[in-house]
Amino acid sequence: MKKFITLLFLTFMAMSMTAQSDSIAQLLKEDPRRAYGNDYPYPMETAKMTKAPRGYKPFYISHYARHGSRYYWTDRLYKDLDTLLAVAHRRHQLTATGERFYAQFMDCKKELMTGVSELTDLGWQQHQRIARTMYNRFPEVFKRGGNVFAISSLSGRCVLSMSAFCQELTQCNPKIEVREQSSRFTLDGVVPTDRQNPARRDYPRVKPRYEKNRDQFKSDNSLPQKVIERVFTSTDSLPGNVARIGANLIDLYTTLPSIGHDGMMDGIVSDDEIVARWEGSNLGSYSWVFGPQYEMIPVLKDILTKAEAAIAGTSDHLADLRFGHDTCLGPLTVLMGINGADLDPEDPAQVKFCYQNWETCKASNIQLIFYRGKGGKNDILVKCLLNGAEARLPLPSSLYPYYKWSDFKKVYEGKCTLSNNTL
Repeated sequence: MKKFITLLFLTFMAMSMTAQSDSIAQLLKEDPRRAYGNDYPYPMETAKMTKAPRGYKPFYISHYARHGSRYYWTDRLYKDLDTLLAVAHRRHQLTATGERFYAQFMDCKKELMTGVSELTDLGWQQHQRIARTMYNRFPEVFKRGGNVFAISSLSGRCVLSMSAFCQELTQCNPKIEVREQSSRFTLDGVVPTDRQNPARRDYPRVKPRYEKNRDQFKSDNSLPQKVIERVFTSTDSLPGNVARIGANLIDLYTTLPSIGHDGMMDGIVSDDEIVARWEGSNLGSYSWVFGPQYEMIPVLKDILTKAEAAIAGTSDHLADLRFGHDTCLGPLTVLMGINGADLDPEDPAQVKFCYQNWETCKASNIQLIFYRGKGGKNDILVKCLLNGAEARLPLPSSLYPYYKWSDFKKVYEGKCTLSNNTL
């Protein structure tokens, strides 16, 4: 009997994994650009919401968002490709496809160099859309107007993302008063790792367990070389790090939709090829967001403190908004265990089931919606949205996607008080 139960359990797990694999494959099929990972432009579709339990009304929102679509974050990529392509063109080392790409790249080179790290029109529109969706979904929070407090990192693309969002809220209802702040005073609540943060402190970094078994994952790493061969007849004597050429070209490709230059690299790389290598890139992304998760404890503390004030009535904020970076939102997703991102599997093949790097896309965001019941301060529910879709939290609940504030507070205050010995 025991063997039968064990076999039944293993069969169930295998079926569950197959279903999850099919679900992920379907998502990539529906939109291959999800495989761009954190370069994925924010999806504009609107997910369905579960009706709140009877008697509960939303009254407060706590939010953290990444800036919207932007040009590449550093000029290194553009400069390296500029030098490389110019020399290859002069030496007749470009294929016909490479020559066509060279001409298109040179035509927009000035724009790329000027735009380095800056928000694009698409990035502005993404935050406008997210703000209007928030307003329309939770009108009870905003309909009477009131105060909203927004903070951002010191980066221009984050400040503009904040402005796009806040302007749209006031367009929805002019009675909303928004205070926006981008300063060293508020960095601990949005980018605690910023070197200009006067409260900055060190937290231990951790490695995900799958890394010990990384060699179990077999991936096809042939794409960079294929890309090189489509662009160059030869890479002999070309400047720079030849090993980086293929990776640079792929990096450029996944940024093109965010900057309005789709099609520039037709014939060089395709979405299907990016999808085929997604699982391997997702492993790297998981390590990248998992390691610094504890550095986001100050952000989580800020969320808890401001929510407690809103519940107690010592704050009149309708919403507290934060605008930062993927380097914060990704680790915060892990720290909070949103959709199982904290599960830390040992098997590399299991990582894709707890974290998908497209969830840390351009303009990605976490929204915590607070609902008050008839019991007042002691009758509060919380719902979490990740990129506009209802998300699971590592909390008990018979009302999913709604969780008791008392459970939320207990679990996440525990995460904020972890000692170095515990870590």
